[in-house]
Amino acid sequence: MNDAELPPELAAFVESGTITSEDVLTMRGEVFKDGVVSAAEAENLFHLNQKCVAKDTAWNDFFVEALTDYVVKQAEPEGYVTIENADWLIEHISRDGKVETASELELLVNVLDKSRWSPVRLVGFALEQVKQAVVDGNGPIGNGQNLKAGMVGEAEVDLLRRILYAFGGDATIAISREEAEILFDINDATKDSKNHPSWSDLFVKAIANHVLAGSGYQVPSRQEALRRGEWLDSRESVMDILSSMMSGGLKGILDAYRKPENEDVELMRLEKQRLDILTGEKITTDEALWLTDRIGRDGAELDDNETALIKFLKEESPDIDPAFKTLLDKVA
Repeated sequence: MNDAELPPELAAFVESGTITSEDVLTMRGEVFKDGVVSAAEAENLFHLNQKCVAKDTAWNDFFVEALTDYVVKQAEPEGYVTIENADWLIEHISRDGKVETASELELLVNVLDKSRWSPVRLVGFALEQVKQAVVDGNGPIGNGQNLKAGMVGEAEVDLLRRILYAFGGDATIAISREEAEILFDINDATKDSKNHPSWSDLFVKAIANHVLAGSGYQVPSRQEALRRGEWLDSRESVMDILSSMMSGGLKGILDAYRKPENEDVELMRLEKQRLDILTGEKITTDEALWLTDRIGRDGAELDDNETALIKFLKEESPDIDPAFKTLLDKVA
């Protein structure tokens, strides 16, 4: 949209380039007075966010709240983000595939967090923002911190964990193939770097969650499956982390997983299909075959994180899918 399409009272903000706390209070009253955030109001908020350079801190909360309400609550089925809404959001918050402002990044994560379900492409887009920050060392992720290109820092790990938590919500939703692909991409791009030790912890737990789900295990909530272990704080290096993970840091992780009965497997399959139909998501299968192809895809030797993942699965998962067993035996 252009400035001429804005109502006069909003066009004045663009002209001045400033939004004060009083302005935010006034806009909040107007937008929420009828309990519905309209399509026109949503478009106006995006335009103001991009055009106004000086915005009071109250703007960010209002911007995120109003547009989350529009994307998650205003469309049917309520609480579910459809593919159409996901594409609309991605189109509005990205330029050349990148989210450039902190408020838009916060909006993206908040939509994932507040929705009952959303298309995998939306969480994939969010994770791609972290991947790009890791490769380029820039973007709104650092929150004022200096990001180092080609390295996974603590800020990136914290955001990855937050995005994965938001998409999973309180439900027992396993790490998807799309999410696992991006985590592998990040790992491949940084395997020769001195990443923050917490990256190894998150990577192994997340991919193990994906593998175990593909082998028929009922998975715990993502908060439980991916939580940052307290023991991490006493480790100083990645090798120290990996050693500790294998000697005890991950030993209790399988306690939260359960091998389901045949009836449970069928119920899980039907629930996944129901969610795919609601959001218009394309159904994918053969997760086990995908992972056996994904590990070591670049032809190089397995890195420390991949080795730790395979050792963990081999030692701790007696009921792993046969397709994985072939890979584990080959590596061993």
